[in-house]
Amino acid sequence: MVPYIPHTNKEIEEMLVTIGVKSVDDLFADIKPHLAPKSFNLPSGQSEFEVVEYIKKLGAKNKLLISFVGGGFYDHYIPAAVSALVSRSEFYTAYTPYQPECAQGTLQALYEFQSSICALTEMEVANASLYDGGTALYEAAMMAIRLTKRNKIIMDGGVSPIYRKIVKTYTSNLHFEFGETAVVHGQSDREEIYRLLDKKTAAIILQNPNFFGAIDDHSDIIQKAHELGILVIESVYPISLGLLKTPAEMGADIVTGEGQSLGLPLNFGGPYLGFIATKKQFIRQMPGRMVGETVDKKGRRCFVNTLQAREQHIRREKATSNICTNVSLCAVQALIFMSLLGKEGLKELAQLNLDKAEFARQTLEKIPNVTVKRSSPTFNEFAVCLPVDASLVIEAMTKKGFAAGFPLGRYYPDMKNYMIVAVTEKRTKEEILNYAKALEEVLKS
Repeated sequence: MVPYIPHTNKEIEEMLVTIGVKSVDDLFADIKPHLAPKSFNLPSGQSEFEVVEYIKKLGAKNKLLISFVGGGFYDHYIPAAVSALVSRSEFYTAYTPYQPECAQGTLQALYEFQSSICALTEMEVANASLYDGGTALYEAAMMAIRLTKRNKIIMDGGVSPIYRKIVKTYTSNLHFEFGETAVVHGQSDREEIYRLLDKKTAAIILQNPNFFGAIDDHSDIIQKAHELGILVIESVYPISLGLLKTPAEMGADIVTGEGQSLGLPLNFGGPYLGFIATKKQFIRQMPGRMVGETVDKKGRRCFVNTLQAREQHIRREKATSNICTNVSLCAVQALIFMSLLGKEGLKELAQLNLDKAEFARQTLEKIPNVTVKRSSPTFNEFAVCLPVDASLVIEAMTKKGFAAGFPLGRYYPDMKNYMIVAVTEKRTKEEILNYAKALEEVLKS
């Protein structure tokens, strides 16, 4: 049914009276003036050809920047086979596989995705994907609350400030207690973490590498947490697992992450992909949908939705999640990417990121008045301290063709001179050297 839209002055006045608003301006008062439309004087309709030509002209105005931005989302190379395969109609037209008899292809693909996430993290079980990395972390926190029957969450200062804000936003109307450690450029502050842990704590949330790029082995923190019956949630950057100690090796209970780096383009911010994996003993509290392997009446291998305790499947408080989107197509895309690389390919990719980032660090250290933080080993991004406000430098660098980094002053008011620089396998030696040259010129000016 199409809603009726009032179009005469009298009808508009009646609508305003009905909803208790004095004027149309009052109706949109929450929209800040600089975000409001300047005019509704729209041009007349055009043909498809005319619109396409107009959009092409607009697109030609875009200036492509060489990206050194990280902070959880990365400019990785995506093999042509990924988009070619995921664009097959049986993948991109498929919807929720509620009828296994006619959705075996989709179910098998999601089963293989789960298997790949388990292989990547070395955890025992994974689900068929979540919405994105931030909401995956929230889901893990809720999972820990349900499992422990406790209501306190500790978040390490190295966890992404974007993710921390998501967790707090989603739990703002719930009676949870939060504790946070101070932000450090290096590894987690053990002393502060141990001080905050107690028997009221459901979980501690850690991140490796952390938001500042620092690599850490959290095995000792995890052991200490387990002594108090506390679950440990580890947020990971999947590409780094080609080289780093896995969360399972450290003893983590729940693992989450953002899957954008697994073959998904940056796409102006989405759609992205969240993943979650855990120990088999916690499977009943894992949110979302899980695909399992079985046999049919004739003994043939087949796949089914084994567990799906989302809110549209089960009544109210019995649901493990109210976030129903699981972006299956993005999960299939990530599966194709991981399958193309394989175990050795992922190792090579991770090594390239590590090596190129180290070359960039050494190059930037040579610039006068630039300090590269080296309090801990890093993977493919690192913190840089500049002699001036990083936001101003980043703005100036765009004019030289570079997206120079992530300004930390956006989330940390006392770190306005800091930025995070990320280097992926796509960045060439020439690009890194030109970036350093441009940065030095900007700082001089």
